[in-house]
Amino acid sequence: MRLRIDRRRFLTGAAVASTTALGGCFDPLVANGSQVRGFLEKANDLTYRVQRLILGADTLAPEFAASEIRQPMRPNGTTDPQDDDYRALVTANFDTYRLTIDGAVSKPTSVSLAELRNMPARTQITRHDCVEGWSCIAKWTGTPLGPLLDAAGPSASARYAVFSCFDTLENGFTGPIRYYESIDLHDARHPQTILAYGMNDQPLPVANGAPLRVRVERQLGYKMAKYISRITLAESLDGFGEGGGGYWEDRGYEWFAGI
Repeated sequence: MRLRIDRRRFLTGAAVASTTALGGCFDPLVANGSQVRGFLEKANDLTYRVQRLILGADTLAPEFAASEIRQPMRPNGTTDPQDDDYRALVTANFDTYRLTIDGAVSKPTSVSLAELRNMPARTQITRHDCVEGWSCIAKWTGTPLGPLLDAAGPSASARYAVFSCFDTLENGFTGPIRYYESIDLHDARHPQTILAYGMNDQPLPVANGAPLRVRVERQLGYKMAKYISRITLAESLDGFGEGGGGYWEDRGYEWFAGI
């Protein structure tokens, strides 16, 4: 019998194993500036380079038939933010929502949900793989992210798209800590990377990230920020959160979670 290893499942398992090991390390050993933290960051950089090589430039994540959607998309993490600014948007049915795109761009912009829905759209049926080990197939509809960012005129130095979100996950010493995430512009311009406002032919539910969540189909679920309020293009991830590139990355998870 010949053993066949599916690349996507192999990378999912590897990413789960590495992030699980890091996820419990909330002690001084992995504090910013520590030798262990520095070692892990170098390991993450190596993982990023290797996974980029394996994944290829524009390789598409698998897409599925509608018949393979066998259950509702499982909500995870925050499912009903109670932040005042977000609750006001829910009350207004998101009619007052505007997405801001700023940072290292020549034309900062702000667009409403209605304007996003009137832009060219992409629909894809893909599998969401969670770092916790479960997966779920769903249909997503939204605006391709790359052209939207390019319309804002990224500077030559821009390397990352940083997603700021409405949901507060904890209260820190300096105040509420909201979820954030980031991807590089290579992934932002991938044809399957979209700002999803629809799921399974319905408006995106609050439990799954309304009004917008990003879909980065070749990475694990924690990269797919929900409740997006702003996208900032940046040369560096310094100055966002603790500099790790995302809420969970600041707590030990890998920044590049490719599968």
